[in-house]
Amino acid sequence: MKQIRHRTGAVTEMEQTTAKKNKYEIDMCNGTIMDKLISFSLPLMLSGILQLMFNAVDIIVVGRFSGSQALAAVGSTSALINVFTNLFIGISLGANVLTARFYAAGREKEVSETVHTAITLALVSGIVMALVGLVFSRGALALMGTPDDVIGLSALYMRIYFLGMPFFMLYNYGAAILRAVGDTKRPLLFLMIAGVINACLNMVLVIVFKLGVAGVAIATVISQMISCVLVLRCLCRSESSYRLRFSELGMKGYYLKQIFSVGVPAGIQSTVINFSNVLLQSSVNSFGSTAMAGYTAANNLLGFLYVSVNSITQACMSFTSQNYGVKKTKRMDRVLIDCIILSILIATVMGGAFYVFGPQILSVYNKEPDVIKSGMEILSFTTLTYFLCGIMDLFPGAMRGMGRSGVPMILSIIGTVGTRIFWIYVVFPRNRALDVLFISYPVSWGLTIAMQVCCFIIVRRK
Repeated sequence: MKQIRHRTGAVTEMEQTTAKKNKYEIDMCNGTIMDKLISFSLPLMLSGILQLMFNAVDIIVVGRFSGSQALAAVGSTSALINVFTNLFIGISLGANVLTARFYAAGREKEVSETVHTAITLALVSGIVMALVGLVFSRGALALMGTPDDVIGLSALYMRIYFLGMPFFMLYNYGAAILRAVGDTKRPLLFLMIAGVINACLNMVLVIVFKLGVAGVAIATVISQMISCVLVLRCLCRSESSYRLRFSELGMKGYYLKQIFSVGVPAGIQSTVINFSNVLLQSSVNSFGSTAMAGYTAANNLLGFLYVSVNSITQACMSFTSQNYGVKKTKRMDRVLIDCIILSILIATVMGGAFYVFGPQILSVYNKEPDVIKSGMEILSFTTLTYFLCGIMDLFPGAMRGMGRSGVPMILSIIGTVGTRIFWIYVVFPRNRALDVLFISYPVSWGLTIAMQVCCFIIVRRK
């Protein structure tokens, strides 16, 4: 009788351990889809929105307490920072896809080796990015035509910001691994903790110590370090196959090649698209610091739209990758359809709200009427049509989940970047106005969707 009780107790304990291990994870390959997509996407969406809200605090604090020049200095760096960082952030998508595929198939050894290769890659790329940012920040800003009254502050902000790149990369790659197994809740928690600390440090360093853009940058680096430590601690304490052991760090060519095959095209696509945004930023710079400040505020609002629809894209990629790993192709199709429905719904509701209440929201960033007017000229052509951007990203996301990343990259570059470059150098010079410049957004989204849908049909048939 004692043995029976002992065995019963042992089984119960084992079940409790398993439940504890899996409570953050989502079974993407069985059961209903829409509710699991929402459960996966909502924490990811909130993570992105919170991150942007904390970034908005940066912009609001520096705009209110250090003036419009400081606001323009911080805002003018965002597109350039994205150009520098998005290649490596894109590669983290390769780590996500590969981890999800191996995890769904129960290949524990491959999961572990993928995780250690990805984290080592994150550390190395973060150090490289820190050195690149320190050396090339001012030169790159000068090439963008950043005005003389802003460039000094912009360069200072970028150099301090890039010192936090190792922390930034490690957090993003660690979070990508957790997302691969369906865990989007803990990265949200880590981001909330780091973001609150960031906001508090902004208040202290900018308002109390009068450090201006340097204070905002220092606060960002410290918050990135905290989020990095939290996500690495989470991976180290995991009892599953994706547990991180620092003694096993290293890059294995087999996994690195597969991570690169998916991640490098995604990173190049994101980098080149952000290069087109740098060209747009340069065109905005030609209107002066008032237009730059308006663009900074409007672009921050567009960022909220982007992270919201991008959370659906991330869900589509992870769900597709896991189902691809267990060869459930019809379920993959249902995932894509449900993601399109979610993306259109979210973009329409949020985009409509930003359009209707745009002047009131922009006034939070800066009270100057000319700044608000410039911001609304940009929002008028981008918010109501943003559902097109969501659809445009879903098809490449699904194809990356199937391990096909090269052709979607080429089509995105042709459709999005090609259209915007044509617009900047051919259409815009004939009618120099902010609203004319930003019509290029919905035009490029529509053209890219048409090409991506054709590509997806071909890939899916194969």
